[in-house]
Amino acid sequence: QMHLVESGGGLVQAGGSLNLTCAASGTIFSWYTVGWYRQAPGKQRELVAQTDSRGILDYADSVKGRFTISRDNGKKKVYLQMNSLKVEDTAVYYCNVIGVWGQGTQVTVSS
Repeated sequence: QMHLVESGGGLVQAGGSLNLTCAASGTIFSWYTVGWYRQAPGKQRELVAQTDSRGILDYADSVKGRFTISRDNGKKKVYLQMNSLKVEDTAVYYCNVIGVWGQGTQVTVSS
């Protein structure tokens, strides 16, 4: 059974950077698409970025050029490097693999 743990969130000023990590256990990680999602207060959860088993990447328009998703299949980890953070990036960030969610990590960007 798969288990996901996100880490790396925190409080940062606008323009700053954070690097989130999603660590997986319990499955053959490399087979699957992994997505980073976020949910801001009062808003629906949205896809931020994803990487599939072939290494194809996809990003939401709002983060293109600022966020980079990468994966290390040997370590069963997926990363989200977030640069040039904006106040509107404030949310709880989750990773998802085949319908399994982690507990999320809070990202707060102050002005």
